[in-house]
Amino acid sequence: MPLTLSTPFQPTGDQPRAINQLTGWVEAGYPHMTLLGVTGSGKSFTFANVIEHTQRPALVISPNKTLAAQLYGELKSFFPTAAVHYFVSYYDYYQPEAYKPQTDTYIEKEAMVNEEIDRLRHASTQSLLTRSDVIVVASVSCIYGLGSPEEYEKARIVVRVGDRLPLRALLTRLVELQFQRNDTDLARGTFRVKGDTVEIYPVASDKDWIRIELFDDVVERISVRDIGGATGTLETVDVFSATHYVAPRRDVQTILASIRVELDEQLRVLRDADRIIEAHRLEQRVSYDLQMLAETGYVHGIENYSRYFDGRPPGQPPFTLIDFFNYAYGASSSSRGTAATKDLTRTTDAAGDTAASRTPRNDQGGGWLCFIDESHITIPQIRGMFAGDQSRKQTLVEYGFRLPSARDNRPLQFNEFTARIPQTVYVSATPEAYELTMSEKPKTSASLHASSSRGDAATKDLTRNNYAAGEIASGTRNDNVLIAEQLIRPTGLLDPVIIVRPTEGQMHDLITEIGARTAKGHRTLVTVLTKRMAEDLAEYFRERDIKAYYLHADVKTLERSEILDDLRRGRYDVIVGINLLREGLDLPEVSLVAILDADKEGYLRSRTALIQTMGRAARHVDGTAILYADRMTESMRFAIAEGERRRAIQRTYNEEHGITPRTIQKEIRGPLVTPDADRE
Repeated sequence: MPLTLSTPFQPTGDQPRAINQLTGWVEAGYPHMTLLGVTGSGKSFTFANVIEHTQRPALVISPNKTLAAQLYGELKSFFPTAAVHYFVSYYDYYQPEAYKPQTDTYIEKEAMVNEEIDRLRHASTQSLLTRSDVIVVASVSCIYGLGSPEEYEKARIVVRVGDRLPLRALLTRLVELQFQRNDTDLARGTFRVKGDTVEIYPVASDKDWIRIELFDDVVERISVRDIGGATGTLETVDVFSATHYVAPRRDVQTILASIRVELDEQLRVLRDADRIIEAHRLEQRVSYDLQMLAETGYVHGIENYSRYFDGRPPGQPPFTLIDFFNYAYGASSSSRGTAATKDLTRTTDAAGDTAASRTPRNDQGGGWLCFIDESHITIPQIRGMFAGDQSRKQTLVEYGFRLPSARDNRPLQFNEFTARIPQTVYVSATPEAYELTMSEKPKTSASLHASSSRGDAATKDLTRNNYAAGEIASGTRNDNVLIAEQLIRPTGLLDPVIIVRPTEGQMHDLITEIGARTAKGHRTLVTVLTKRMAEDLAEYFRERDIKAYYLHADVKTLERSEILDDLRRGRYDVIVGINLLREGLDLPEVSLVAILDADKEGYLRSRTALIQTMGRAARHVDGTAILYADRMTESMRFAIAEGERRRAIQRTYNEEHGITPRTIQKEIRGPLVTPDADRE
């Protein structure tokens, strides 16, 4: 199906220019470009139009789960007939496996998996392998290992009406795909059997399950059912694995033999170094895992052996969600080059046809697009994932908790990431040096195709492009920089008024400001520097009869969106937070943003952070940002000057076009999925 944008809104302000520029650059084959859009200017609507105009599936990478959920809701409303999905880490709580040799403390992996998010992840990958109209909104978890897309597709069970399918063969295949039999309580990832009828609850389904009725080992009927009964019939159905890590049954013995070889080699290394305890520990742990794999095809921690299941040689990066995109849609010749071809042919001969020989599902034949939202923070996150992961894994290997191959279950390195993504649009109100440097137009056609392999991206990522950065401050542009600027909001809203006040008496002043806003039905955001400060200040407000709550990284993923929706509904008048209140939050009711300790120069009070945080008030006609500080830092000076520059441009545009600013009106869509538990 085509990617069709369905919305009553039409591009306004400088949106039409940005849409035309980005669409033209994509179709011309430029590998990198930037959408510089102020808060509330409709950046998501702009790149939604680019997706429709280019008709390419898209991966949108967001810096955190909250913003990803918000983008998911917006894009789902923009593309009601497309397969729009949400892909983030499925852990509500995650403590990775680790060892501290200083205190001889082993920390076992501990995690709380959110079943709803796991379902949404499976829905994403299954759509990628079955549809061409797919948009996935993901967090940076998309650069972590996910298993081979080819094995995931090959392992599925395809059932058609009229096919000969012995009952025992079907049940055996379901068990191999990690489905569990449960004849009393049918839930996700389970199946039940009654006579010649098998009911399967796919892991990607939210409420429907599949009933397959057999007669004399022939599929007689396939129906879709829910709690109320049959909801439809099918001629064919694909049943995908209950896990993304699929061990090909034909290769299990070969895989186990390879793991044993590595075990013997590592035991020899440890014993030669007179590390008898470590050798004994490793032998016990891996031997148990091998026994479980031989019996069931699965073991807790199977991801540590993913290199063998994927058929990857040592050191080669894991398969990720990005590989699912490349496997499903290929990549345009102007956006990938030879790096993509090499990446997609890394399967063993026994696996059959390689991904490179697979016909792309995209009817347009142009590959897919990658949008990196809030790129000024998302890019550094992606760049920093690998080093921390390897440090922890190296300690586990050194002390006999894991085999060396466990190091290959890892996030992508930055150069591996840039080599795999196709044409990329960086989206930010405050793009950094990396985005500006990469968004330079290639000088010749030859250099365009040479740079399309993205191989030099990793070496350019720290290059400071002072000229391009200067253009942001001066508001000038030239034809060699592919930056589409979007400063005008469709509603005519200006950037918020910025006020600097001293810290003495700040609490009394802030409470007075909150009271004035609350009396008008407005909302307030307050940013602090630590989690403890956020919780304590929220409690301080509540003691003074101010409806307040806190928001920080320890709050459960799905609960964060609920808290923000409750702010919009009026259950809270104030939210106190740290970094989660910086980028992209769409809260039209917020007219005041208060920044405490604004003069504490650092990551949370950098010029980028200040501009982004103040921008949370830019969706309200009375938007105001108050910076509590006792001195003027360079970051404050830059952020205030940039805000004034943008306000001047916006005011001039409004005067020329007779526009009266008005507060954004936006419905509250409700929760992304149902949270696991109610908030106290």
